[in-house]
Amino acid sequence: MNWNGFLLSLTTAVLWGVLPVFLHICLQALDSQSITWLRFLVAAGIVLIFLANKRALPNLARQSPKILLIALIAALLLVVNYVTTVQSLAYVSPETVQVVMQVAPIMLMLGGIFFYKERLNPLAIFGAVTLFSGLGLFFSPNIGELLLAGSQYNKGIVLVLIAATAWAGYALSQKLLLRSFTAKQLTLIIYVVGIIALLPFIDLSGLANMTGLQWGALVFCCINTVVAYGCFTEALAVWNSSKVGAVVATGPVFTFICVAGAEHFLPGQYAMIELNVFVLIGALCVVSGSMMTALSKDKTL
Repeated sequence: MNWNGFLLSLTTAVLWGVLPVFLHICLQALDSQSITWLRFLVAAGIVLIFLANKRALPNLARQSPKILLIALIAALLLVVNYVTTVQSLAYVSPETVQVVMQVAPIMLMLGGIFFYKERLNPLAIFGAVTLFSGLGLFFSPNIGELLLAGSQYNKGIVLVLIAATAWAGYALSQKLLLRSFTAKQLTLIIYVVGIIALLPFIDLSGLANMTGLQWGALVFCCINTVVAYGCFTEALAVWNSSKVGAVVATGPVFTFICVAGAEHFLPGQYAMIELNVFVLIGALCVVSGSMMTALSKDKTL
């Protein structure tokens, strides 16, 4: 086994898995747009310093208008992904967000078939069936509320699905863009576009009244943005992308663990969702289905 690739992938899974718990704390003081803007600002600063030191800043003047347009679209899609993910936490639990987000690889797979004429193999089909069957079991205790139009739970699920769709669109765009930019150059471009796009919608007044816990959560979320994506990119560089995807798909497991810990240490802010046998089996099926979908791909998009 490539232990370097495995540990990088596992680090990504842990960081992405625990992220919703810390974002939930940040939401107590700031709105989703402001949180995302701050995450982009810190991440852009760190990546800018790194690329400037390496003299590897992206040269946009050399790129065609088509590539620049795709880069703009990709950046806006990632902005939508970040903002709607945070917004969804106002309506549903971190565990639910992470489980539903596992539909993103399925959407990515379908996009690859439609846009890049990729083939659908039996493992991918079985993985998709397993994932959606798992979602049915996971939501079984809340099916009535899920089907009730306008409910808070329903709004949260819709926001997560929008986030998943936006991420899949970003990943499909990334396949083309990585022919013109390095991964770090692309992330810098996306962060800068996100900073500009969100600027009219932010409200940082809540920073003045934040508690120590909220500041700690915000700092963690900002650093998480850089470290998680950095580990993910490096993992793809040293290990097979399907194996990376399979390890990253275990993210919901770390979300459940983190929420259990938060429920113990912050009982007034967190409460674990009701875990009956159907919910547990459903979550396991979702993670397994996402892993099978990742392993069905020979190369990353």
